[in-house]
Parts: sequence; C-alpha cells; structure tokens
Amino acid sequence: MSDSDVRNVIIIGSGPAGLTAAIYAARANLKPLCIEGFNAGGLIPGGQLMFTSEVENYPGFPEKVTGQELMERFRAQAVHQGCDIITGDVTRIDLSKRPFELWALDSEGVERAFKAKTVIASTGARANYVGLESENKLKNKGVSACAVCDGAFFRNQDVVVVGGGDTAMEEANYLTGMCKSVTLVHRRDEFRASITMQERVIKNPKIKIMYSHTVEEVLGVEEDHVTGVRVKSTKTGAVTDIPAAAMFVAIGHTPLADIFKGQVELLDNGYIKTIPGTTQTNVPGFFASGDVQDYVFRQAVTAAGSGCMAALEAERWLAANDAH
Repeated sequence: MSDSDVRNVIIIGSGPAGLTAAIYAARANLKPLCIEGFNAGGLIPGGQLMFTSEVENYPGFPEKVTGQELMERFRAQAVHQGCDIITGDVTRIDLSKRPFELWALDSEGVERAFKAKTVIASTGARANYVGLESENKLKNKGVSACAVCDGAFFRNQDVVVVGGGDTAMEEANYLTGMCKSVTLVHRRDEFRASITMQERVIKNPKIKIMYSHTVEEVLGVEEDHVTGVRVKSTKTGAVTDIPAAAMFVAIGHTPLADIFKGQVELLDNGYIKTIPGTTQTNVPGFFASGDVQDYVFRQAVTAAGSGCMAALEAERWLAANDAH
C-alpha cells in the first residue's frame, strides 16, 4: 500500500454519528471513507435506528419517519457530499503507529487493509435484552430498550420496565408522565440504583414494584404486539401475568468497543473515554462519537451532534499537524 492510499479520515460505523461525521468530513474536502459494517461483528449498517419502526423525535420530521428511511437519507446525503462508503466489519486496528492501520472483512470474507491519518470511531452500543424468543419477536411491537424513544406510543396504557439500576429508575419515572401505570420488575430483592433514584420510584404512586421476579415470557406474539408480561418469583416460583401494552428493558448497553481495547483508553464501563466537551481520546488523531462514547443520552440527535464534532476536530487536527 503506497502513501497515496492513506486516507485523511476513516469513519468506522454508519449510524447517525458516523454518517454525520461523513457528511461534514466530505464537505471539508477530506475525502473520507466510511466503513459501514454488515452485522457479522455486531456493527449494523445504519446503526440501531434500523430496528426502529417509527421515529417521532428527530427534528425536521413532523410527519414521523421510519428509522430505515431516516438512515437511508443520512447515507444518501453522505454519498452526495462525496464520502466513499464500503460494506465491511473492521476486525482489528493498529493505533500505535502513523498512519493508523486497520483491517476490514467484507461480506465475501475477504480482508482488506486501510491506512488513515485520522480515525473516527462511531461503532455504537448494543442494548442488552432479557434473551427470550418472544421478546425478540416483539421488538418494536411493544418491546423497547428506550423509553424516551418509544414511551409516547403508549400514552394512558399500562407498561412494564425491567431492571434495577439508575437507568431503570429513570425510565420508570419518565413513563409515569404519560402512561397509566408502570410495573417495575427486578430480579433481586433490592435495587442497585442510587438511593435518590430509588426514593423517587418508591414514592411514585403510579409505579408498582415487583422485587425478586424474572421475566419468563412476553405475551402477544400471536397478536403481533405486546399484551402482557409473564414473570416468575425467584423465591416462591409463582408465575404472574401482568397485562401491559409494552415492556421497556433497562438492563444496560454494551458498547461495541472490543476492537479498540488495548489501543485507546476505555472507561470502566467499556465505553471509549473522551475529553469532556470533545470527541478527543488519549490517542491524538483518534476520535470517538455517538453511543460508543456516550452512555448518558444515547439519542440519534446527540449522536449526530457528536459526529459533527468529530469531523470538525479531525479537520482541525489534520490542519494543525500539516497532515491534510
């Protein structure tokens, strides 16, 4: 591979963060390459929004838009601005030398090597689910991992939240603002959330707490939408069916950052560590945007914003280092 094959910037991932970075980098004439993934290693072209049937909270779409259509528009805009996009899963990366080098496996199983002066990691995070077949069949049909994204679809209805950490507490409280009732199901006999968050939940009259219960089944597969949740007591073995229009799973997310381990500094929770207010990592020229570094908001619009930041910071880094 000759020096002429070295890219100014390679973007790993094609969700809202990656494609926004691609748009900005292309407009800055950086001639970016975006490696969009094909889901062999968990990286999905278009990101998690590809699993979202309706998006109501992305600015500019008052009539609603499907997640697939929204990401198709992102991709088309990136290509129109001049970004090269290839389908492949990045399997390894070497940030120890310059230019950076990475390897991607295409859908035919062929591995290609690439070099870049800067890299933007936008690999995202995967929501953790209970792991039931019925749960999988009813995703986006009442099963969700994001109350902020989907809670409004279940106004004045009964819903279930699964989890016992701060996220579960936040989701349960948030849902009481629009839902008829919230049943919070937790497998242990005490929450692991902060005391303040626990107190808010316990004092909320619209929240019913079921400690020491696990989800056995999501009901409604035949109806093609959630009709209830079957739970089982870990102490007595008793089974209870909870009528509900939705089940929100809040048992954490797993950042897709495995290929960066040992290469860049990660937080204790596995997310890429960035300098607050930036997308900069501890490796100069390596930036991280979207859900692979944001474990707080995890929204399409915030991911897109950080993708913009990453592209601008990559451009400035290239200019400052006479690398463009």
